[in-house]
Amino acid sequence: MLRLLLILAGLLFLPEIAMAEEFHNLGLTGTERGIYTVLIFLVAYGFVMAEEFTHLRKSKPVIFAAAVIWGHVAILAQEAGVSGEELHKAFEHDLKEYAELMLFLLVAMTYINTMAERNVFEALRSWLIRKQFGYKQLFWITGIITFFLSSVADNLTSALLVGAVVMAVGADNEKFVSIGFVNLVIAANAGGAFCPFGDITTLMVWQAGYAEFFDFFKLFIPSVVNFVVPAFFMAQAIPSGQPKATNEAAVELKPGGWVVCGLFGVTIGLAVSFKQFLHLPPFMGMMAGLSILMLFIYYIKMRFASADAVHLDVFDRVKEAEWDTLLFFFGVVFAVGGLGYIGYLELLSGAMYDGLGQTTANILVGIISAIVDNIPVMFAVLNMNLDMDLYQWLLVTLTAGVGGSLFSVGSAAGVALMGQSNHKYTFFSHLKWTPVIAAGYAASIVTHYLING
Repeated sequence: MLRLLLILAGLLFLPEIAMAEEFHNLGLTGTERGIYTVLIFLVAYGFVMAEEFTHLRKSKPVIFAAAVIWGHVAILAQEAGVSGEELHKAFEHDLKEYAELMLFLLVAMTYINTMAERNVFEALRSWLIRKQFGYKQLFWITGIITFFLSSVADNLTSALLVGAVVMAVGADNEKFVSIGFVNLVIAANAGGAFCPFGDITTLMVWQAGYAEFFDFFKLFIPSVVNFVVPAFFMAQAIPSGQPKATNEAAVELKPGGWVVCGLFGVTIGLAVSFKQFLHLPPFMGMMAGLSILMLFIYYIKMRFASADAVHLDVFDRVKEAEWDTLLFFFGVVFAVGGLGYIGYLELLSGAMYDGLGQTTANILVGIISAIVDNIPVMFAVLNMNLDMDLYQWLLVTLTAGVGGSLFSVGSAAGVALMGQSNHKYTFFSHLKWTPVIAAGYAASIVTHYLING
């Protein structure tokens, strides 16, 4: 770790390096203005990490940083005699990356919001509460549901939905809530690693073309291992007994609830088909699926005369998308892209992947993701133009996806659950289980080697 810190610190002062496949970077990493852009990014990301305390939405500082960084990039390009056309080419590369991912995620979020509006998730929560499972059963059931739910929904949504169940049934048992939330964070991050729809980093690798859709399912067993190993040890500490009976009423699905779930499956199929067979970006298939959802909602409004159906509007579901996340992603893409155009990503690539080796560097990416959000980390890796085989791309997909489980602040799921738990789940209650989580992290990497190596 000390060696890594020394490498990262030294990057600011290393001499210029040329390169890039699509366009040459500026190679001005040693300049005062170049160093200033790195400091801007670090300060902005400091605000992101302090969001829990400042309540400043994470999108705001990174968008500001992206604008400032590209302003300096433009000045550096002019001083270096770079043409406006080449500068625009570099800028448009980042714009294309963001547009494809933003449209893809917007459709997925709209579907999730529509399913929530149709009471799909509330019905699941109500069913679990009314079944009166014991604490140990609930520990495993909620973890498994979160694991599979996060493979199609993002880890934040999955953790919050199932977290509401854990809070409802464990209201009188603080220990169960604390351990149960740790379990949900691990399950949510592990479940998102083996499917492109489950985590933004996995989606980024798929859309970049480094692995085909079905290649990611080779990570299913390593992801299961990552979840099961720490869950086994934590389950031993779960109190015996059963939650108190509640008068929870059954929640009925609104008209079309199951159909919307089916249409989401169809939309996933369309995204895969557009990529695999038509060789078009997956977001085009997602947009086709969005149009089908819009037409189905129109049908519901015409078919059912209830006030609930009349007021159903797909654009309300679009409005309720996680715009803070989408705009945060905008800031990350352009801030990291600007630093990459100056030349910092190539320096980082040389320090990590040439200096440490691909396997060590990819394992390190997961550990860094426990401290820094995995989105900028993975975007940086993707823009290093690395020459890695499928095994290594799947390895970095796995580690970036599950590495955030090591600390409660390492993923959006952990941060959100800390806010939802009423102080029953904290940074230190999660840290208590970091050794067994690390064991699961190591076991998943070994499993990936044994199965896919």
